[in-house]
Amino acid sequence: MASSAHLDTLRDLNRNYIRSVEEADVEWFDAHLADDFHNTNPDGALIERAAFLAQVGRGSTVKDIREHDVKIRLLGDFAIIHARTSYQKPDGSTGAGWYTDDWQLRPEGWRCVSAHVSRS
Repeated sequence: MASSAHLDTLRDLNRNYIRSVEEADVEWFDAHLADDFHNTNPDGALIERAAFLAQVGRGSTVKDIREHDVKIRLLGDFAIIHARTSYQKPDGSTGAGWYTDDWQLRPEGWRCVSAHVSRS
């Protein structure tokens, strides 16, 4: 049942990833991002770990972020999480998007190695 335990862990990591964006929880990200992490922002900019942590620390411009239709693909010691998001924009209107997070099982545990975020 190792794969079941891994899926439970990845579900929890996914929930906390979204929570940590909402709460600007840099400490959580610092503990769970790989040293070689990269993120593709909604504007297409590719940023490294340090820039991502600084971005999270400034807080998100969107609020009430919720994940939907989460699909976790476990591929041995690698996992891909796809999900849809809904959120409230700064002007009060609703927005939506998608994200893909890539996780690798390393000796210290699951670490997010890359992420890609899109908004509509």
